[in-house]
Amino acid sequence: MKIKFMLAGIFLSFAISAQNIDRVEPPNWWTGMKNQELQLMVYGENINQLNPTLEAQGVTIERVIRVENPNYLFLNLRISDQTTPGTYPIRFYKGKKVAKTVNYEIRAKERQSEEVIGFDASDVMYLITPDRFANGDPSNDEIDGMPDKINREDKFGRRGGDIQGMLQSLDYIDDMGFTAIWLNPIIENNMLHHSYHGYAATDFYKIDRRYGTNEEYREFCKKAEERNIKIIMDMIMNHCGSEHWFVKDPPTSDWLNFQDNYTRTSHRRNTVQDIHASEVDKRAFSDGWFVEAMPDLNQRNELMATYLIQNTIWWIEYSGVSGIRMDTYPYPDKHFMTDWTCSVLEEYPNVNIVGEEWTTNPAIVSYWQRGKVNHDGYTSCLPSVMDFLLQDALSKGLTQEEKQYGSGLIETYKAITMDFLYADPYELVIFPDNHDMDRFYTQIDGDYDLFKMGMVFFATMRGVPQVYYGTEVLMNNDGYPGDHGIIRTEFPGGWPDHEVNAFTGEGLTEQQKDAQVFTQKLLNWRKSSAAVHKGELIHFTPEKGVYVYFRIIDNEKVMVVLNKNEEETELELSRFDECLQGDKEAMDILGGKLIDLSTTINLAPKQAYIFEIK
Repeated sequence: MKIKFMLAGIFLSFAISAQNIDRVEPPNWWTGMKNQELQLMVYGENINQLNPTLEAQGVTIERVIRVENPNYLFLNLRISDQTTPGTYPIRFYKGKKVAKTVNYEIRAKERQSEEVIGFDASDVMYLITPDRFANGDPSNDEIDGMPDKINREDKFGRRGGDIQGMLQSLDYIDDMGFTAIWLNPIIENNMLHHSYHGYAATDFYKIDRRYGTNEEYREFCKKAEERNIKIIMDMIMNHCGSEHWFVKDPPTSDWLNFQDNYTRTSHRRNTVQDIHASEVDKRAFSDGWFVEAMPDLNQRNELMATYLIQNTIWWIEYSGVSGIRMDTYPYPDKHFMTDWTCSVLEEYPNVNIVGEEWTTNPAIVSYWQRGKVNHDGYTSCLPSVMDFLLQDALSKGLTQEEKQYGSGLIETYKAITMDFLYADPYELVIFPDNHDMDRFYTQIDGDYDLFKMGMVFFATMRGVPQVYYGTEVLMNNDGYPGDHGIIRTEFPGGWPDHEVNAFTGEGLTEQQKDAQVFTQKLLNWRKSSAAVHKGELIHFTPEKGVYVYFRIIDNEKVMVVLNKNEEETELELSRFDECLQGDKEAMDILGGKLIDLSTTINLAPKQAYIFEIK
């Protein structure tokens, strides 16, 4: 199913005569888009009997679509290259009289589509749950008409973190060495409770006012760009919130899956690739709702599909984001997801998109990546997927007892040997933890040496690293396994009443300070390492608790050594001759000294090394 009408909008500006038209979405558009077709969703009481007209050079209404709900009209517009930016009146006639008028704004693009550059392996993402990071503007903590009020005593309650708090923290994020920020969703979630996480949208075109305004989000993206920090927007195509206005009054009887008969998803993701799967099982996975508060959107409805594609393009054009993280990637209709990714990349060929497929089975994850030749002929335009296998394998590799062949670092090694399944494993997003799982420091049982080893691994392994906020100061959820409310706790220093402040160092333990400095040094070194950004990965099977791998490009090499042993270990270097090729010395990046590579290296207990060879 190829979606005919797609677009990316602008900011809403319309004037109404007579009875109100409540909504026009996208709220605006731009000239100079590669796809000249735009579909407007117009919403207002009993408007389907009206006849819209638009008299303007370069802008035409090509089709008016009336649906079963009389409160909707869908207008297919064409915006030609001759269109002049400006405000254009759309007049809605009842008979020969104008019943309503909408002044629709078409803006000039601020940058060419090719200038939107996405994240890549030279970046390190900092993942933030906005409500829990920093409260920069207490005046927006509670908003009239939004029932989920601030409650810092409830682990699932809102805390007041906002855009202003993140804006004030940009210097800290930059100094730490992060070059991209992935924000959990910040569009409106006007739900009755548990709205802080952002995954139950009630307005796809509006920033939640408890975080700020659309303009403030746009300004945040600009200020980040001035520091060469890319913003990655978290999006959801699969579902919305039950309080969404078009859920309460849907345009068609098939706007949602199981629209009149709530059915929860089976979560049986294997059905997508299963050559023996029944249609009923496939539908139980893709069409079922996550929970009753999150209705499942029907992307097989072409009006819905167009709406979602245009919304994505609108946010890229309006805000200036550099990439997208797509939540629950396999849950929507898979053919729609191809249309969505392809449409976005047709408009912005250099943007990047990473999809979440939460399974440790790489045969399933790799199915979704662009360039993969699949058994069923399915093709995708998705550049990147999240490497949950590697996350799990590194956690096990660090904490399991080292045995001959079957546990410990060999688990990490075996995960990487599965890279042959991917079209491009160097594009994968890799991470020690995220907002949905135990924090990394908890996973490794609070072992600081293993923490440093893990951070070195993710900073130097193939792929695009992502670090969850607070990992750099050893935030944990000890005693609360799997508890999202604790995992997503307040960042120390983000509120005036905090006694511990990670932004200034006040109140941090010596170990937390050391972890912060260690992370900062590691990530800032990484910024200049071409070998880590683009180099080939060559690894050697772990032996006796030691794992060695190289990143090599042109005349630059990086040799990484992970020593899990509790005692000093001598590493014989002759095994690595095919990579070292006679190199005699290297710079120990973390130790700050030259290392002799002629024969052996003495490795300190439970320590990671980065040797840079030029």
